[in-house]
Amino acid sequence: MPEAPRGSNIEYDLAEKNREILNFIEDVTANADEVQKRVLSEILSRNANVEYLRRHGLKGQTDRDTFKNLLPVITYEDVQPDINRIANGDTSPILTSKPITEFLTSSGTSGGERKLMPTIEEELGRRCMLYSLLMPIMSQFVPDLEKGKGMYLMFIKCESKTPGGIVARPVLTSYYKSPYFRDRPYDPYTNYTSPNETVLCPDSYQSMYSQLLCGLCQNKEVLRVGAIFASGFIRAIRFLEKHWTLLCNDIRTGTVNPLITDTSVREAVMRILQPDPKLADMIHRECSKGCWQGIITRLWPNTKYVDVIVTGTMAQYIPTLDYYSNGLPLVCTMYASSECYFGVNLNPLCKPSQVSYTLIPTMCYYEFLPVNRTIDLTLPSRPSPTSLNHAQLLELADVKLGQEYELVVTTHAGLYRYRVGDILRVTGFKNKAPQFSFVCRKNVALSIDSDKTDEVELQNAMKNAVTHLVPFDAHVSEYTSYADTSTIPGHYVLYWELSLNGSTPIPPCVYEDCCLTIEESLNSVYRQGRVSDKSIGPLEIKIVEQGTFDKLMDYAISLGASINQYKAPRCVKFAPMVELLNSRVTSNYFSPKCPKWVPGHKQWIHCN
Repeated sequence: MPEAPRGSNIEYDLAEKNREILNFIEDVTANADEVQKRVLSEILSRNANVEYLRRHGLKGQTDRDTFKNLLPVITYEDVQPDINRIANGDTSPILTSKPITEFLTSSGTSGGERKLMPTIEEELGRRCMLYSLLMPIMSQFVPDLEKGKGMYLMFIKCESKTPGGIVARPVLTSYYKSPYFRDRPYDPYTNYTSPNETVLCPDSYQSMYSQLLCGLCQNKEVLRVGAIFASGFIRAIRFLEKHWTLLCNDIRTGTVNPLITDTSVREAVMRILQPDPKLADMIHRECSKGCWQGIITRLWPNTKYVDVIVTGTMAQYIPTLDYYSNGLPLVCTMYASSECYFGVNLNPLCKPSQVSYTLIPTMCYYEFLPVNRTIDLTLPSRPSPTSLNHAQLLELADVKLGQEYELVVTTHAGLYRYRVGDILRVTGFKNKAPQFSFVCRKNVALSIDSDKTDEVELQNAMKNAVTHLVPFDAHVSEYTSYADTSTIPGHYVLYWELSLNGSTPIPPCVYEDCCLTIEESLNSVYRQGRVSDKSIGPLEIKIVEQGTFDKLMDYAISLGASINQYKAPRCVKFAPMVELLNSRVTSNYFSPKCPKWVPGHKQWIHCN
């Protein structure tokens, strides 16, 4: 993750700044409960007269007990009518006393659209404060990081305007376009190989090409590499595989490829690019070997770690990252969402499977809903949908070691007792603040990048698709799905076992229509990944032999599943089950084109 600048002075004592930040962490974690009381009181007193709190009978009270007794625990659907009012131009104090300055678009979905998370101007500073904690923590484990640069691949995404004129965009696009990033003062920890112009280029090809070009030009100075998600970083390496000859030529000649047409990007790159035949020869030699194992350390020899998110669904990319990096440490630095930023990893060099985040008590007011999870043998690496225990929610200081909870937050920006949808497990404590590992997103069945598709959405998409089979007197008797990341970009795979009653063969174009119909039926985040971000590949349907799902059941029962309770899984990840399915594939088909997608909600104006 990128780090925010800390302060405005060009000259400062880095060691002293690091000590101040580490002392801050010590202080707020040692006094976690007191800080939480103050945070809740500040939120409620500032917003005492907003419509939402008055509607629920809170008449200026700021104590925890009254707050918990009167305010309901909510999901996005509960607050969506208020959010829609604001989006449509209602400027009255509905959720906060401060004006909503923008909406942050969540990768979660509601009714096929991105969720809109309200935010206020000061919240950007709070998020940047959390960024500022990361490198002082990291410097305790990896020395001299201030002596080089970070090659972070950072991109902006499409943004829209609501009917009321409020910008709606992803949280990182908001940050990259803000003065906190664009006008940051010198800081050795925010010294990146990518000029701002390359990050802010809206064309994803030109942005990726120019950032890799600048990173290669400065290869000896690079001490750390990364992107937000593991999938994004691997996509960059695959881009390099396809375009290294062009990049080599640019470095050899000191010119920028004509495909880069953005004038500001070309000018920014030319301030860095110099003819360097020796560097070009080295890149050509390494990239033409055919084997790309360890390519990161071969091209950027001083790299000390890879900074990417590899928890949750991103864990599927760990073997590929290890292959490309020769086993460099994979560092997950922070835990955040569109709703709010939450915590930091105080042991960043731990194994990905051991990542825990310490929640910073100043970021929001936290509560925890106890979760009783059951493990489904058909999904050994992913928990089954959770069964929630609606006992009284616990405070930050009251959670128990080893227990699992759903995170509930009250934010400075107008969310009250909001269920984030993340399931966390308590792994330890930093002073009096708990540390959590990320278990899963509630109800997510499939995910390749930032997309999240649940079983209900997949089932509805299936219903739409199988109508194409009706003229052939055929139907799908069983199906399951798989997020295939063996190719980049990854893609959804659906395994269909058919019941064929008609005599007319089903032509391939019908199956292709089924693929496209499923994609058209999935949420806007998935479709953006297919159309704009190119982070998801075409959906694939694999037809399997009759009896395949009986064999799948036999295998699950051999592992201990109950024959009385067994039902075909709608998503598989366990490698032997995937292998069983693939061994019985008779034919496969891909979506013939991208699904329809436009930025923003359907009724919104596209904002350039």
